[in-house]
Amino acid sequence: MHGRSSTNVSLGVLLLAVVVFGTGCVNVHRESSVTRETVVAGIGSEMGMGTLPLLTSARTRSIAAENPTGEKGKGGMAVPNPSEPKRAPSAGAAADRGRGWRVRPFRRATAERTVTLMDVDGPGIIQHIWMVEGISRAHVLRFYWDHEPTPSIEVPAPDFFAVGHERFARVNSQAVVVNPRNAMNCYWPMPFRKHAKITFTNEAAEDLTLLAFQIDYAETQVPANAGYLHAQWRRSNSSEQNPYIILDGVQGKGRYVGTFLAWTQLEKGWFGEGEIKFFMDGDTEFPTICGTGTEDYFCGSYGFPESYSTAYAGTVLPSNDAEVPGYWSLYRWHILDPVCYEKDLRVTIQALGWGSDGKYKKLSDDIASVAYWYQVEPHAPFPTLPALESRRPWKNPQ
Repeated sequence: MHGRSSTNVSLGVLLLAVVVFGTGCVNVHRESSVTRETVVAGIGSEMGMGTLPLLTSARTRSIAAENPTGEKGKGGMAVPNPSEPKRAPSAGAAADRGRGWRVRPFRRATAERTVTLMDVDGPGIIQHIWMVEGISRAHVLRFYWDHEPTPSIEVPAPDFFAVGHERFARVNSQAVVVNPRNAMNCYWPMPFRKHAKITFTNEAAEDLTLLAFQIDYAETQVPANAGYLHAQWRRSNSSEQNPYIILDGVQGKGRYVGTFLAWTQLEKGWFGEGEIKFFMDGDTEFPTICGTGTEDYFCGSYGFPESYSTAYAGTVLPSNDAEVPGYWSLYRWHILDPVCYEKDLRVTIQALGWGSDGKYKKLSDDIASVAYWYQVEPHAPFPTLPALESRRPWKNPQ
C-alpha cells in the first residue's frame, strides 16, 4: 500500500515518538520524567519498519469474533451450534468440520441494539482496526477510555474511516486505508492506561447479518505524556452555520491530528474558497492559524481537477463542481504537522464560492465532518449525536 510503504516509520511510532522525545509540541523540560525505558516499552510495540529489530516486553493481542476477549490461547474455540437462533453467516458451514474450523468468523448486529466489540484492561495501545459493516451511518462506533462514562470517540462507522455519504471510495493513506469492496482500516495509535471499551450500535430497523472486525493491540506500558485519541462527528447546512464548526468546546492540553469532510455541494461552480481557522488558547475574534482556501488545506491547488489519495491528504470521490449535487470526501491528516494547543481549541471552515458578479458568495451546502485529536482526560462533553434520520446522506427533495 503506497501510503504506508512510503516511510520507514509507522504512524504509531511517529506520533508516540514525537510525544515522548519532546519534539514538536512537547516541552522537554516538563516531560523529563519520561525515561528511555518507558519510550522503548511504549513505542517498540508499534512494529514500524524502523523498530522491527527492537525486542520489547509488549505482547500482541487481537480481538475478533473468533476471539472476543483477545485472551492468550482463546482463539477459534467456538463450537458449531445448529440450533443457535440468528446465526452469523457461514456459521453452519463448519457443522461437519467442528471446533477450530472457522466456526464464528463474523458477528451479527441485531437491529436497534449495541454490540460490545472490545472490553479489556490496560495498559495497552490499539494499533490497527479492520472492519466491514456495509457502509451505513446507522452504525455508530463509540470508544471509552479508562472507564469514562461518556465516549471519547462517537462517530458513524464509515465516516470514522473517511468514507463519506455512505459511498465507497478507495483511501490509501498513512492513517486510514479503505479497500474494495468495503474493507475499512485505521492505524491511529490509541493508548489506554486502565481500560478500553469499544461498542457498535446498529440503529437500523433491520439486523446487520455480517459484522466483520479485527482489533489489533499491544499489552504494553504507555508513556506518561501520551494523550488519548478523540473523534467527533458533526453536521450542518452552511445556510444555517457559516463558518461551519468542525470542532468546538475542547478543553485541556492536546494536539489536533486530522479532518475528514463529507461535503455535499448544492450549487454549481467552485465551492472551495473558504478558509479553515484554528482558534486556540483563548483566541476570540481572530484565529492563530488561518488557511488560504479549502483545496489548499487539503494539499491541492486550483480546485480539485481530479481525485487523489496520498499519505496525508486526499479527495477520493469522483466529483466536479459543474454538476450538483456534488459529493466530496476530503481528508487531511496532521501526522507530521500536528496542531498543538495548551488549553482550548475551536476549528471552523467557511463555505465560500464565487457569485456571478465576481465576488465571494456564501454557500448553502450540506457538510458533515469528523475531527480527530489527542488530549488529556477528562474531555469536555460532546454535542448530542444527531438522530439517524439527521445523519442520512443528503438527497434531492422530490
